[in-house]
Amino acid sequence: MHLRKEPGPPAERRAAPFVCMFIDQVRIQIKAGDGGNGCMAFRREKYVPHGGPSGGDGGRGGDIVLVSSEHYNTLLHFRFNPEHKAERGRHGEGSNCTGRNGADVELPVPVGTIVYDDPTAEQLHDFTHAGERFVVALGGRGGRGNARFATSTHQAPTEHEPGRPGQEMHLRLELKLLADAGLVGFPNAGKSTLISRISAAHPKIADYPFTTLEPNLGVVKMDDLRTFVVADIPGLIEGAHLGHGLGIQFLRHVERTRLLVHLVDLSDATGRDPVADFAVVMTELASFSQELVNKPMFVVGTKLDAAQDADRRASLERLAAERGLPFYAISSVTGEGVEALRYAMGELLLSRPPE
Repeated sequence: MHLRKEPGPPAERRAAPFVCMFIDQVRIQIKAGDGGNGCMAFRREKYVPHGGPSGGDGGRGGDIVLVSSEHYNTLLHFRFNPEHKAERGRHGEGSNCTGRNGADVELPVPVGTIVYDDPTAEQLHDFTHAGERFVVALGGRGGRGNARFATSTHQAPTEHEPGRPGQEMHLRLELKLLADAGLVGFPNAGKSTLISRISAAHPKIADYPFTTLEPNLGVVKMDDLRTFVVADIPGLIEGAHLGHGLGIQFLRHVERTRLLVHLVDLSDATGRDPVADFAVVMTELASFSQELVNKPMFVVGTKLDAAQDADRRASLERLAAERGLPFYAISSVTGEGVEALRYAMGELLLSRPPE
């Protein structure tokens, strides 16, 4: 007896694996709710001989509120949903009934998001911790009904107001990760390997350039249970500020850091001079922001296990001494020097509270 194997679904119908993209900058359009119109009505009931104006006010339009949340680490949810509109207020009704207010719309954003008015580039708000609420667009006020215009000399008013329009804005949201220390350097300098060694992060590690395509965060725990956060960003190459490689757009994620850890490959396989590599990365940092160059910095020679030429380490160590920068030589594979570097990073960061 032969069992016929049923064919599987066509290749184009098979479910593709979900890949979460790291989106750190989006533009959105928001519109707060309009206010409801005021009502014009007069009371006409049995046994009420002197019925007067009874038009109620319109309800207020809903606001647009941005709320920072720890449950989001990217702005991806805005990429395919860029327009957001709050509910308008209900119109006023007779018998002095005020219209219902429109419901507010709350938009969650990651901690570290900066809100800009897109046309003017004005910074509106910076979310630095979870649970912050920022009303970015106010709903329109409801119009007054004709009952509001009644006076002793004007007892049958027909005036009533339309609702005010809600605020409408074009925003640019920019995410800057909140980390205490940032790892910078050439591609394949050992940044991802180091962060996987000192924290529980598991970034992609491979023996080819630009393995890291998006920033990674790792929480480093000290012996006294205190912690600090380290950010690993994609590597920089010469001309990154001109768009070479992955560019310098990811440097915004180390702007908030209090310490830069500059990793330089000491292995012989690169064929490059470590001092020249250091100078190239410093040039790219300065092209993005002079403040990055002026941050506290550790110079770290990596891949010590594959460094056969002692002069490469000596030249980089002399350069760090000339600039007054602490120097460490490590091997993330064997663990040599890693604990000393982790301890030094923790001592510097935990002795300097964040601004």
